[in-house]
Amino acid sequence: MNIARLAGVKPAVKRRYDATGRQAGAAATRHSILVAAREVFLERGYVAATMPAIAERSGVALDTVYASAGAKPVLFRELIETAISGQDEAVPAELREYVKLIQAEPEAAQKLEIYAAAVTAIQTRLAPLVALVRDAAATDQQLARLWQEIADRRAANMRLLAANIASTGRLQVEIEEAADVIWATNSPEFFLLMVRDRGWEPERFQAWLAATWKRLLLVQQ
Repeated sequence: MNIARLAGVKPAVKRRYDATGRQAGAAATRHSILVAAREVFLERGYVAATMPAIAERSGVALDTVYASAGAKPVLFRELIETAISGQDEAVPAELREYVKLIQAEPEAAQKLEIYAAAVTAIQTRLAPLVALVRDAAATDQQLARLWQEIADRRAANMRLLAANIASTGRLQVEIEEAADVIWATNSPEFFLLMVRDRGWEPERFQAWLAATWKRLLLVQQ
């Protein structure tokens, strides 16, 4: 016999825990930390940037910075990955929108145009950070490994891109040569030379990059 029902007492209803608000708050905190960290690293350089300074800039406790983003090398790596992805989380190359567009595009010239646009957008975010890696890598083994990892990963991805372009029948050089040409000209160093040091607008860099790749790599129609 249900005593509670006889007494006119309604049984307690369990409420389902809704973590949406908590997750949104954590995401907002993480975003603030990443924005603050980028500013502090670019202002002070990798060595002089401190975790307390990042915490102060982001308006959260130091423990929160460590809990949300990790120690300084981990946080800096996260900045690199999110700059490449264009989001607050790292996205694998094969899942990035521009990669999907390149793979779906049947024409070689259009593939290169899509990638030139993606490179320009990525390097606007990434190149200033990579310059810090290069400068600090001489004295920091972790950054030296990160620097080499970035270069190696770009090289592997460029071979995949070159092979994808070769599948159209328009590539006029060997896949390895095409991959090396794209790797060199899409580099953060090259972007900084042209945009920061020579004063090119990003739009000019993007147009030049696409035109140069098409001229050097594709059979002309």
